[in-house]
Amino acid sequence: MPELPEVETVRRGLEPALKGARLTRVVANRADLRFAFPEGFVQRLTGASVIELKRRAKYLLAPLDRGDTLVMHLGMTGRFDIEGADKQERPGVFHYAAPANPKHAHVVFETDRGCRITFYDPRRFGFMDLIATEAVEAHPWFAKMGPEPLGPEFGAGRLIQMFKGRKQGPKTLLLDQRTVAGLGNIYVCEALHRAHISPLKPSGGVKKAKLKALAVAVKEVLAEAVEAGGSSISDYAGAGGELGYFQHSFRVYDREGEACPTKGCKGTIERIVQAGRSTFFCRVCQT
Repeated sequence: MPELPEVETVRRGLEPALKGARLTRVVANRADLRFAFPEGFVQRLTGASVIELKRRAKYLLAPLDRGDTLVMHLGMTGRFDIEGADKQERPGVFHYAAPANPKHAHVVFETDRGCRITFYDPRRFGFMDLIATEAVEAHPWFAKMGPEPLGPEFGAGRLIQMFKGRKQGPKTLLLDQRTVAGLGNIYVCEALHRAHISPLKPSGGVKKAKLKALAVAVKEVLAEAVEAGGSSISDYAGAGGELGYFQHSFRVYDREGEACPTKGCKGTIERIVQAGRSTFFCRVCQT
């Protein structure tokens, strides 16, 4: 499933086409994705203008001038194509290449700028909904969500508070959206390695100094990934595929058996399974 940096890259790619645009035509080629579309989905969107395009955790939020917010989630294989008068674009360069298949074109948005934005989702784990804008923060998807990891509300103090006395491992707590919003498996592995924290250690036993380093590592790894995605937006025309991950700078993820990249460390990257997910770490320098 795409993680926060990938969703932010998609948001940045869509924003020029959607922000301030009026949706002149909307087509839903099926009645549902993961969930059924809300009643009157097409009618409520047609003619509405998109005020802005935001991201909350792994959700895309498009507040509309009619008082609703279009909430979109990419699921595992969702992606957008943008067709303009003279070019076709796909927000993001992704690792796994596969051509767009028309039978997976589930939702189409046309705008007053001459853009046609198509949402493809082969596995249909993505979804779209319309929520009254004033009710978004109280909606069950968002009400208990923690702070954005790249925002000012997230830092060492938050981790110290959430980790205190907890027996669960640090990876479990970081993946809990109530601790921090939007973190996923890949970037948690990366952040824990940078902060030299073992994924096997009870969270309550992690020293405050390491939690301070972890807060910095979370921000750094996400910022670097977002920057990598943003810098590649101009190159995504014709790029293919199911949503993948930017792998330019992974230190541990998917590097089982390789030498640990920490300077002076003689350990080897291991892979274990925790709660059904792969964890990559170095047993020597992550303690």
